[in-house]
Amino acid sequence: MLWKIDSTTNFLKKALDGTWYRNKVISQNIANVDTPKYKRKSVVFEDYLKQELSSNKGLELTNNKHIPGIGTFKDYEPKVVEDKSSSYRFDGNNVNIDVETGNLAKNTIMHEALIKQLIDEYDKVKNAIIEGGK
Repeated sequence: MLWKIDSTTNFLKKALDGTWYRNKVISQNIANVDTPKYKRKSVVFEDYLKQELSSNKGLELTNNKHIPGIGTFKDYEPKVVEDKSSSYRFDGNNVNIDVETGNLAKNTIMHEALIKQLIDEYDKVKNAIIEGGK
């Protein structure tokens, strides 16, 4: 059971890092809404996490006493992508404040949901310790 909690918390940590970084980039977009020639940026990390989940086979078992299924997520940095495809205004800026505030709200909800899931994982450990001591 402990290996599953460790794997889940590693996944949630990577997802939280991605949502935190996305929040930072969206805030930069909002701050530069009036900057001429500024191009909006976005953060991509969900596809990477999906790929890691599907390819995460766990550690190689070199001893029959090893616990199967424990795996770790590789180190990665969320990828920042600049949108150079369009421009909403004559000054070359393509930041739409309505879109960015909507993205910020959506990202905040996702971040809070991930935090709740992480808290739930640690509550499982706490309950196992409390119940195991009885």
